[in-house]
Parts: sequence; structure tokens; C-alpha cells
Amino acid sequence: MGMEKAMAKLAILADAAKYDVSCSSSGSKRKNSADGLGDATGMGICHSYTTDGRCISLLKILLTNHCIFDCIYCVSRRSNDVKRAAFTVEEVVELTIEFYKRNFIEGLFLSSGIFRNPDTTMERLVRVAKTLRTQHKFNGYIHLKSIPGASNELMHEAGLWADRLSVNIELPTEQSLKLLAPEKNYADIRGPMEYLSQAASEHIAEKKIIAKKPLFMPAGQSTQMVVGATNETDGQILGIADALYRGYGLKRVYYSGYIPVADDARLPAISSAPPLLRENRLYQADWLMRFYGFTVGDIVPNASFNLETDIDPKLSWALRNLDLFPINVNSASKAMLLKVPGFGLKTVDRIISARKFGIVRPEHLQKFGAAWNRAQYFVEGGTKLSLLNNGDSSALRRVIQSGYHGKWSLKEKGQQAPLF
Repeated sequence: MGMEKAMAKLAILADAAKYDVSCSSSGSKRKNSADGLGDATGMGICHSYTTDGRCISLLKILLTNHCIFDCIYCVSRRSNDVKRAAFTVEEVVELTIEFYKRNFIEGLFLSSGIFRNPDTTMERLVRVAKTLRTQHKFNGYIHLKSIPGASNELMHEAGLWADRLSVNIELPTEQSLKLLAPEKNYADIRGPMEYLSQAASEHIAEKKIIAKKPLFMPAGQSTQMVVGATNETDGQILGIADALYRGYGLKRVYYSGYIPVADDARLPAISSAPPLLRENRLYQADWLMRFYGFTVGDIVPNASFNLETDIDPKLSWALRNLDLFPINVNSASKAMLLKVPGFGLKTVDRIISARKFGIVRPEHLQKFGAAWNRAQYFVEGGTKLSLLNNGDSSALRRVIQSGYHGKWSLKEKGQQAPLF
């Protein structure tokens, strides 16, 4: 492959891939062999981040930006007047190997516009992964974007070669999909998710009997929703995410703030900047559901609820439930400790470990990593405010906000260090 030609294609297809945010590389345990290349064990993937928090750690490209669909929110839509390009299977393999040898990347995230039909596109994506694994003994991380409508046979083969697969749900509801992507349907999206979920469960069961059974999608599957292109509330979005986690065992749901890419009456009239603050609040809420024991009902009292932008969702919940506070950190359950604003996962684990040996006092909590500027109002021995005793959430909110202005971290998109 000529370098000049390759770089021209790469400029087009890497730029087109930047809108897909679901490229986290965590979760895989693929080990290297003596004569192999790369590995994806533990934290073997090196991440880097753009200024707006989007992950660019992997070689993240499209196989092609030619597409038979005309989804209004997509930059690669059929009607968009953009430069088109396409890699061959061999070109993607060569790029991956060469970039890895130069220590530019630790893995591959490969998506594609849908050309000709779903099966043709998916077959080429699978062939890239299979060639890397079998001919080049590449043991680095591979994430393939599954193509809605592709056959179960191709999905299964993809699971044998890739660490993670993802099928983008695109828009939160079927009604919105019909509005902005009328050529697509929910059945083609949900079908692969269901198949991969069942296949992964069967593989786990068989692995207990056949120890040397090949890996199958060891990092699981994920999906992505575009947020802000249609009028769904945060309550609806988080309800859908919860159903996906419970129904299909997804590892991650990613939320991508809508970036205007077309002038169409069906799209919202917003500024050129994506709604990053809303996106971040959704990630924080998602984090609470996955790691802090919160239910969707805790975070969003009803489907019409939108997350507050000036405070994080954990603090919002606490202010709505002041009757549960203050708590005694020496007797409270782990579930309740995790609900205290300013207590993170490590802080709670340290509290539980420390109280086996003595009384945990307020002065210990900051050493355990607690954000005392918030936690002090919700634990016994902290700041004794009549505001808390009187259940005056608005006054307490103002006091807390005087030292906490709703700042958030975009250091790692989708895996922020939440202000909890």
C-alpha cells in the first residue's frame, strides 16, 4: 500500500470514525503467545483523549464511509456531500500491524458504513479480525462494530476473533429511529444484541466443561445512543439503558451528545457544540446504576425527569431524600455509605475496612479520600446545620453550591471520575 494513498484514506476514514464514542477497551484478558504480537491483558490498552473527552486510544477507523442508508444525524449518510474512501481488508491489517510496531496503538476499533448490504460489510469486518489473529498472531485488543441486519453466523464468527462487539442502538426510541433513520428498524438492531447475549451465555457454560474452548467476545458487547437529536428525556434514556443492561447483559451504554451535521427540519436547532454537560450527567447517572447500587427510579423519579445540570445526580438524590441523613459511618450499611455525596467506591471500602479495628471519626474521612466539602452535611459528626435537620433542601443546596459549582471532569469520556 502506497504511504501517500494510505494517509489520504486514513485522514478521511479516521475523521469519520470520531463520532463513534463506544471504544472503551476495558474488560479483555487475551494473553500473548511466545511468537505472537501484542496483548490485551488487564490494563494493556493505552488511552489518550481529545480536549472534548472523546477516546482516541485505539486505531479508530471506518472500513469505508460509503453507506446505503441516509440517516439524517450521520455524517456518512448517503446524501451528504463528503469525500468517500474505502480500505481493503489487507490495508486495515497492514495499518494495524505497522501502527502497533511503531507503538502508536495497542489495538483496533473498526466500524464501517454499510455498503451493498449488511452481510457483505460484516463479512469484511470479520475478515480483518480473523486475518490479524490467524495470519499475524495479533493478540492486541480488537473491537468490531456489528452491522445491524447481518446474519447470526457472521455475528458468531466475529465473537470468536474480536474482544468486544457493539451494535449501536443509534436513537433512544423506535419512534425517533423512524423519524431520522426510516430505512433502519429496531428489530435489526435488537436481534444481534439478543443473539450475542445468548451466545456469550452458552459459551460461558461450555467453557466450564471444555477448558480450552476458544475465547468468545471476552470483553462483552456495548452500544451507543445519540443524545439530543430527538426530544427524549433523561428519564427515558436511562430507562432504556437499564433495560439494555438487564436484558442483554451489556458491558457499557455510551451516550453521544448530538453534533449537528445536517440542516434538516427534523433535527433540533442547537448550537454547533454538542451537549457535553448533559452527556456527562448521563454518564454519572449510568455510573451510579452500575457501581453504586442506585436504581433508575432513584436517579430519575419519573420518565419525564431530566437530570439537573448544576449538580451531579448523586447529590440531587440526597437533597430529595434528606430524611435519610445524617448517617453514622460506623453502623451504616455499605449500600447507604455509597449513597453519601462525596463518598466514592474506594472511600467506602476504606471505611468498612477501618471500622473493623476502631471508631471511624470525621477527621479520618478526608484521609480515606472523601470529598468533605459535600460529605460533611450528610454524616454524623460533620457540619451540624439546622438546614439538614429542618429538611430545607433548597437552602442546603445553596450552601453546598457555594463551594461546589457543578464542575465535572472530561478526562476520560464515559469513565469520568464522578463528583460523588
